[in-house]
Parts: sequence; C-alpha cells; structure tokens
Amino acid sequence: MKHIFKLTFIAATIFLTGCQSSAQQKDNYSAKIDSLLKITNPRSFNGVVYIQQNGKTKYAQAHGLTDFNTKTPLKVSDKFSTMSIAKQITATLVLQEVEKGKIDLNVPIRKYLPDFKYSWADTVTVNHLLNHTSGLNSDNMDKPLKFKPGTNFSYSNVGYFVAGQILEKQSGKSFQELVTDLFKKCKMNDSYYPNEASSKFLTKGHTIRKEGTFKLNEQSAFSADHYFGSHLIVTASDLAKWNESLHNGKLLKPATYQLMTSYAIINGHPVFGEKPIGYGYGLRINDKDTIKEIGHTGFHPGEGFTAVNLYYPKTKTSVVIMENTANENFDIAYYFEQQVRKIVRESQLLK
Repeated sequence: MKHIFKLTFIAATIFLTGCQSSAQQKDNYSAKIDSLLKITNPRSFNGVVYIQQNGKTKYAQAHGLTDFNTKTPLKVSDKFSTMSIAKQITATLVLQEVEKGKIDLNVPIRKYLPDFKYSWADTVTVNHLLNHTSGLNSDNMDKPLKFKPGTNFSYSNVGYFVAGQILEKQSGKSFQELVTDLFKKCKMNDSYYPNEASSKFLTKGHTIRKEGTFKLNEQSAFSADHYFGSHLIVTASDLAKWNESLHNGKLLKPATYQLMTSYAIINGHPVFGEKPIGYGYGLRINDKDTIKEIGHTGFHPGEGFTAVNLYYPKTKTSVVIMENTANENFDIAYYFEQQVRKIVRESQLLK
C-alpha cells in the first residue's frame, strides 16, 4: 500500500511540476520580449516597451539610442512624440466640454464656426470629426468631401484640427492650457504640450529610409495646428497613467466614456490583426475578440516616431511601445509593436 501511495505522490508531483513548468514557460513574456528587442531582421528596435497592470510596472525596458550620431543610450524615462495617440487626448477634452453643455456632438459645426468658409460645415458634426466619418481628406480642407458625412470611414488629421478649433472656442482656453491641466490631473508629470521650452526634452526622431540609411530630425517640423491630432510629448509610463485615468472613470462620466468607446463604423489596422475593428473617438475598439482591447497607433516617417498604446480593461493592463524611429517601409514599420502585442496576448498576463 505504501508503494502505491508513493507512486501516486511521485506521479502527482511530476504532473504538477510539468504543469507549473509549462505555465511558467508560456507566461515568460519578459524573456520573450527581451529576446525580441535584440533581433535585427526585418529591422532593429529603437525605443521603450512599458507594461503596467493595476498601477504596477510589469515590464520596462529601453533599447537603442536617443541619437544615432552621438550614440547616447535610450532610457525608459525618455520623452517621445505621441503622434496620433494625441487624438484620444483631444477627444477627451472635447467630451469634457460636451459634459458642460458647451459642445453638442450632433449639430453641424457651423454652429461653432459661423464664419468658416467651407460649405461642408453645414453637414459635418463634431461626432463625424472625432470618429473619422466626416469625409474630409487627411490633410486638406479645400478638397470636396469623399462621401456623405457619417456613411463611411476616412482617417483625417485635419478633422482633429477643426475639432480643436471648436474646443478652444467653446472652452475659452488654449489647447496648451487644456493639455497642461489635463496632464497635471492625470499626474503625467513628465509629459508636455510642445512649445519652445518643452520641445528640448523630446528625444530626436529618426527616419529610416527604405534602403536602410537614416535621417536624424533635429526638431519637429509640426506646427501648433498639428498638435490636436498628431504630436504631444510624453513618456511611456505617463501614457500608462493616462490609460488608468481615462479608462477608470477619472476623466469622464460613465455615459460619456461609453460614447467615446462605442462605434458606428469599423476600419482595419495591421497592428490589431487582419479583421476590421471599431473606431470610437480617437480610439480603436477591438471588442469582438476573446480579449477586449482598446488602443491607438502613432506613426510618421517624416518625423521619425512610431508608437502604440494598448489597454486591456479586464485586467487593467497597459502596453505602451514608443520608438524614436519610423520606417519608410510600411510593411515592417509596426513589426515590434505587432510582436510585443502577440507575446502579451498569448501570456497569462491578460487572463
């Protein structure tokens, strides 16, 4: 009988050890990301990966250089451009004015911009601007609308510029004031609206040309007109703080947040997989998969920055990837962002 118990105990121990070993191997996301960041094919990684869960740092690594010429190593605390991740910040500020009754999402923007010379102001609403269903071209307000507002999706940076004009007018404050106050509320102490002083903190961007050479961008070519949708200065850890504030009821009322994270239109993006997903207000909403995911990307080869900000509500997990490089070969531009996302989604971190 003793032999039977002994054999049973040994078998159970082997089984449990095997399960633990298998779980540990599956869940060793840190080692997998470490290995990923060292590869050089199809390209090299130059940036920061930061993962936070329930307010606690789970992974934080910097890899590469702040400046390819001086060879200065990057730090986790270095500051990057948000690129289009700025859109969710602008959208939040607009929605705060909606809550005050100063902006109506569903009336033509002519109400707020009566002297606007464009006839489409009579049909386009703030709702259309925030979810890219206005029909506006990406960077040119003079061209005719691509489609009837509200009927299709067409990503438009200029749409966020128009939304920004309405935001400043209806709030009575400059975008700089609004962003600075918002960052302070979120305790994003290392993030800034770009001005002459704060832009000195920004890590230099690098454009990686298709043939493999690079161009160092000593300073951003963006003007203040772009900042509503394309360029704010943040650290990766501060973006995680932003996620904590936005997605946990610290910035918007529940009904308003529901508006922001709902969608009437879908659109595809390579970082989020092959299937089109929803687009809310400055946020992509992946709610048809097994793991709900809310996020946005940022990319501009001319500026030399690539970024992804992902949030997983069930486990309150942020995955932030910021690079001070941008590859002109779009096929590999988001390679590391896609691979880090894959590692995290296959780990136990989100279970």
